[in-house]
Amino acid sequence: MQWKASCLALLITASLTVTPAIAKQSADSIAPEAVTGLKTQTLEQGSDWMIASANPYASEAGAAMLRQGGNAIDAMVATQLVLGLVEPQSSGIGGGAFLMYWDAKKEALTSFDGRETAPYGVTPRLFQDDKGEPLQFFDAVVGGRSVGTPGTVKLLQHTHQRLGKLPWKALFEPALNLAKNGFIVSPRLAKLVANDQDYLQRSAEAKAYFFNQDGSPIKAGQNLKNPAYADTLTLIADQGASAFYHGKIANDIVKTVRGAKANPGVLNTMDLATYQVKEREPVCAPYRQYSICGMGPPSSGALTLGQIMGMLSHYPIAEMGPENIQSWRLLGDASRLAFADRGKYMADSDYVPMPTEGLLAADYIEQRATLLKGDTALATTAAGKPPWSHAMNYALDEAIELPSTSHFSIVDKDRNMVSITTTIENGFGSRLMVRGFLLNNELTDFSFRSHADGVPIANRIEPGKRPRSSMAPTIVMKEGEPYMAVGSPGGSQIIGYVAKTLVAHLDWGLNLQQAINLPNMNNRFGAFELEQGTTAEQWAPKLEQLGFKVKVKELNSGVQAIRVDGKSLTGAADPRREGKVIAQ
Repeated sequence: MQWKASCLALLITASLTVTPAIAKQSADSIAPEAVTGLKTQTLEQGSDWMIASANPYASEAGAAMLRQGGNAIDAMVATQLVLGLVEPQSSGIGGGAFLMYWDAKKEALTSFDGRETAPYGVTPRLFQDDKGEPLQFFDAVVGGRSVGTPGTVKLLQHTHQRLGKLPWKALFEPALNLAKNGFIVSPRLAKLVANDQDYLQRSAEAKAYFFNQDGSPIKAGQNLKNPAYADTLTLIADQGASAFYHGKIANDIVKTVRGAKANPGVLNTMDLATYQVKEREPVCAPYRQYSICGMGPPSSGALTLGQIMGMLSHYPIAEMGPENIQSWRLLGDASRLAFADRGKYMADSDYVPMPTEGLLAADYIEQRATLLKGDTALATTAAGKPPWSHAMNYALDEAIELPSTSHFSIVDKDRNMVSITTTIENGFGSRLMVRGFLLNNELTDFSFRSHADGVPIANRIEPGKRPRSSMAPTIVMKEGEPYMAVGSPGGSQIIGYVAKTLVAHLDWGLNLQQAINLPNMNNRFGAFELEQGTTAEQWAPKLEQLGFKVKVKELNSGVQAIRVDGKSLTGAADPRREGKVIAQ
C-alpha cells in the first residue's frame, strides 16, 4: 500500500482557521519535567536502530534480534513474547494487538489488526442479568464469559512470514531462556499481584504461579520461573501458530474458558481455528506539517485522536504554550467532543456502517472546532452529525475500558518502523491462566447493552465481531517519511496520553522525554482528570473557575516514543512504568 493511497490525509485542510476568543491568563507554570516521585528517565540517542518498550527484559529481547541483523518485525516478535512473561498483567499471547508498520523499501504504511473476536456462540444478553440489566463490570470480567478469541500469536506469525528476516525459532530464544531460568519480579508486577489477590486466586493455575507456597503473593526481587509458558512457546516455535489455534493448546484454552466455575464462557475450538489477522488501511489526519496516522476501526484511537488534533489545528495552541490554562481547556473540550462522536459512531466497521471519512472531513472538523471559540468549559457536549450517506441512527455506547495494556516502538537499521499497542484488556485479563499465560477479558470492551430506547448501539456484541478499542499506535509522517512512532497503554485514557505527547512535542517544542513526562490532564466525558502527585494538581482551581468538574487521580500512562531525524534516532520511555530505551 503506497503512502499516498493509504491515508485519509486529504480529508482535512490545515489552512482553515477559527478565530479564537481566548482570554489571556497569568503564566502559572507547569514544568515539563514535573512528574514527581518517579524514576528519572533520559533521552536516548542512536544512529543504527532503537527500541523503546515498557520493560527492560523486553527491550533487551528486541535489541538482541536487532544486533543479530534482524529487522523491526523480528524484534517485535521477540519483544512481545517476553512482555507476556515479565509483564503478564498487560499483554501476552492470550490477548490481541494493533500494529502500525512502515516498510522503508516499499515506502508504504499499513496496519495489521490482531484484535480479539467475539466467539460465534455469543448472544446480545451475554453481559446482562436475568432482567436484561448490565452486569457489574467485575462480575462480567472474572472468568470465562469475558474471553475473546486471542489474536496475538496469529499476528506475530502473519507479519513475520511476510516481513521478518531471522528464522522464526530464533525469535523465541530470549523468552524461552527467561521462562526456564527465571526473571526478577519487578516492583510494579509485585504490587499489582498484591492488589489483585482476590481475583487472581480464583484460578488454580494463576494462584499456583503468582503466589508462594505459604500463600503470599510473589515479591519484588524474587526469581520467577514459568516452565508451562516455556513448553507453550516451544510448541509454537516448532510448529508455528497452528500449534496455538489447533490441537492441545486450543483445547486447553477452550476447556479453561468453558469450565470456569463461577463464570463460564462460550469460546469454542472453531473460534480459534477460524481466527484471521486483517491488514487495514491506516487512518491519517493532517496536523500542521505532519500527518498523524494510526489504526482505524475497530479501534477508535486514530479517529478520535485525529479529531482532537484537527480541532486544535484551528487555534494558536503553539503560541499559547503549556503554561496557559486555555491550552488545556482547548485540549480538554476538543477531547470531550471527539469522545462524544466516539461513543455514538465508532465500532467494528466490518459489522456496522461507520462515517469514517465524515468524522475527519474538513468542514465537519471546522464546525466542531467552532464550538471551542469561547474561553470557558463547554456547557454540554453531544455527538455531532458528520457527513454520511447512511441513515442509521445509533445510541450512545456504555462500554467500560479500564487501563492496562502495553506499547512499544521500534526502528531498525533500514528505517522500517513498528508502533504496536498490545493488550489482554484489564489488569491480568480474565484472571484465567492456561499453559503459563493469561487469557484476555476483551469482550467487556463491547457495550453491555445492545440497544437503548429501541435504538441499536454500534459497539454491541455480535458473533465474530471485534470490540471497539482505544489503542492508538501512531506513526507521525512528515514530508512523506516517518518522523515518529508513539503510543501508550491506559484504556480509553490512551487517546489523551498520545494527544498530550504530540501537542507537547510538535507544538510546544518539548523534547520527547519532556513531552512524555509532562503531567497528564485528560478530559473524556466531562470531568477534567488531573494526574495525582504532579504539578497538574495546581490547575484544579482555575479549571473549576472555567466551569469544569475536576478529579485528581492516578493517570498511569506508558508512552514509548522514537523520533527519526535524518541519520539520528531519539527515544524516550515513560517514567511512570518500567520502560527502557536501547539503541545502537
